[in-house]
Amino acid sequence: MRIIAGSRRGHTIQAPKGFDTRPTSDRVRENVFNIVAPWVEGARVLDLYAGSGAMGLEALSRGAEAAVFVECDPEAVRTIERNLDKLGLTGARVVRHDVVTGLGQESGAGRKYDLVLADPPYTMTDYHSLSRYLPGVLADDGLLVFETAAKVEPDLPGLAVRTSRKYGSTRVTVFEHP
Repeated sequence: MRIIAGSRRGHTIQAPKGFDTRPTSDRVRENVFNIVAPWVEGARVLDLYAGSGAMGLEALSRGAEAAVFVECDPEAVRTIERNLDKLGLTGARVVRHDVVTGLGQESGAGRKYDLVLADPPYTMTDYHSLSRYLPGVLADDGLLVFETAAKVEPDLPGLAVRTSRKYGSTRVTVFEHP
């Protein structure tokens, strides 16, 4: 995997070993960032189910001010930290919790994000726990990018669909406040 654009364009990044994470492909990542480009420069980014951290790393490379990576797998957390060190990116914080706990902490602290990136396991179908916190951490004019299997159309109460696009076996749904 590599960083697509920005200050670290072309640099390679590592993914955690094994099959527990499913890194977003370069093609999907590039298309996502084409959609959200106006929101990235100077943004506060929240990368949920971060895995390798590729989405948040891409945002930092493209000029995001800060990124918080939420990931519970210890190997994935180490991979994110190694990728951050290798790329020399600043403004990052890695939170080692499950996503619902991490979201609860961010929400409880009153933190708001301009761009929230979520790539949950494709087998996840319980969006209720996420929708309890996502509207609260999303800035008023922010965007949530939510990846699912292509045939799944996620429903997150409290947020409105701005656009939904398919890329092979992946669907990218972009949400905003209604």
